[in-house]
Amino acid sequence: MHALLELVARHTRGDGAGIPSICCAHPLVLEAALRHARRHALPLVLIEATCNQVNQDGGYTGMTPADFVAFVGDIARQVGVDRARIALGGDHLGPNPWTVLEAEAAMAKAETMVAAYVAAGFRKLHLDCSMACADDPVPLPEATIVERAVRLCRAAEAAHARAGGEPPVYVIGTEVPVPGGATEAIEGLAVTAPEAALATIEAHRDAFAAAGLQAAWTRVIASVVQPGVEFDHHQVIDYVPAAARALSAAIEQVPGLVFEAHSTDYQTPDTLAALVRDHFAILKVGPGLTFALREALWALDAIEREWIAPDRRAQLRETALARMRAQPGHWQRYYHAQGEALTIDLQYSLSDRIRYYWPDPAIEAACQQLFANLRQSPPPMPLVGQYLPQALRALRTDRAPLDPAALVMAHIAIALDDYRHACVPDAQS
Repeated sequence: MHALLELVARHTRGDGAGIPSICCAHPLVLEAALRHARRHALPLVLIEATCNQVNQDGGYTGMTPADFVAFVGDIARQVGVDRARIALGGDHLGPNPWTVLEAEAAMAKAETMVAAYVAAGFRKLHLDCSMACADDPVPLPEATIVERAVRLCRAAEAAHARAGGEPPVYVIGTEVPVPGGATEAIEGLAVTAPEAALATIEAHRDAFAAAGLQAAWTRVIASVVQPGVEFDHHQVIDYVPAAARALSAAIEQVPGLVFEAHSTDYQTPDTLAALVRDHFAILKVGPGLTFALREALWALDAIEREWIAPDRRAQLRETALARMRAQPGHWQRYYHAQGEALTIDLQYSLSDRIRYYWPDPAIEAACQQLFANLRQSPPPMPLVGQYLPQALRALRTDRAPLDPAALVMAHIAIALDDYRHACVPDAQS
């Protein structure tokens, strides 16, 4: 993955380069990201899938790694973005989907998964074995976490030897919530101690060397730490540069590495820029983009209520809420409110558990009907402006038609622009 190695090298030389990592499998979000990249001539788009979204068993998207690669490739062809400009990554790759199994069985599944990711064409791999399996102590000892990361790296290197092409780059470290986000409200958030960050890097470096993986170590580009950013259902913990100053300085002692910051969703443009400046050069974002997707869909639902006859309305919002209540598996561990407060969380929580429900056939059908209604009977511009003013402005600037899908993607692009300005030195509007 020469493009990511080059980006990290540029950052460590002091040019301020960074990159957002788009962790999402929704087609409209990915299309919005690729259209945004094409419009601004971005040289590289980093798209990642988590171990829970995509694995050899299908994950919650129903996609294997090869399926996801084809899925992204299809969208890229439709948009007109060269596949060579897209870097694909695997996030939290480890035993997390199979922690109900004993460790040996879960790790065997994880090794198979990592090999499948590499064989399919993923070339950025976050090795995360921090979660305890059925027969593990809690918390899992650091030495065990490192040992298991080495196992996955060995599996990835063997898969690359068979597949050929550019060798994978790696991300280590795990000081973030498990895939899917925090399950409770945040009451305190500690920035990773510089000594702990450096010790994690040293432990992995030594273990890679002991396993004969020195060549792979030269392709470790980042370590995951906690810079003091997070969100729960109702609040965002914003980045405070002063609190992370010592941590930021610590990575300067490690040639060729930057930090990867998870849960940067909902940060302000200024805090995103400060993160990149302070060597958190890879910014993970996922729920923040699907939250923008939901905002835009709810805005279109509101437009439909004012513009389309009652007997023709798609009733997307009502359909989505009904399906979430009928199938609570994706949110009941996270949302504990009742009554109207629960209704608010189901729709508006920053954790955005609704993102798991967009593929539901009933919800997808309602979404397509909503789009069809607004295409058949286009609403007047002032009504669109009432609910999606920034998206409307963006489409008018580009002289693009006010198609409902285009409005949704323009709204998502507003969030993407915050990341572009943070990551691209001297980015223009």
